[in-house]
Amino acid sequence: MHLEILTPEKRVFEGEVSIATFPGADGSFQVMDHHAPLISLLKEGVVEYKSKDLKNTITITGGVVEVLKNKTILLADGIVE
Repeated sequence: MHLEILTPEKRVFEGEVSIATFPGADGSFQVMDHHAPLISLLKEGVVEYKSKDLKNTITITGGVVEVLKNKTILLADGIVE
């Protein structure tokens, strides 16, 4: 699936991943290829995403994620560096 991670200042990541884990407002959840459409609020926590040759994590301060037609867009309030 295609994943984009955006903040108000910049694009943090864009690329193909096989799985992504998000800190949902009601608990952590994962999104995989061809996941059902959803929109969810996110709380502060760690976002993890994986592909064949990449495993990365970032910490966000909150935000919202949308999954639609095998594309996932994370609009993060900010990134904890």
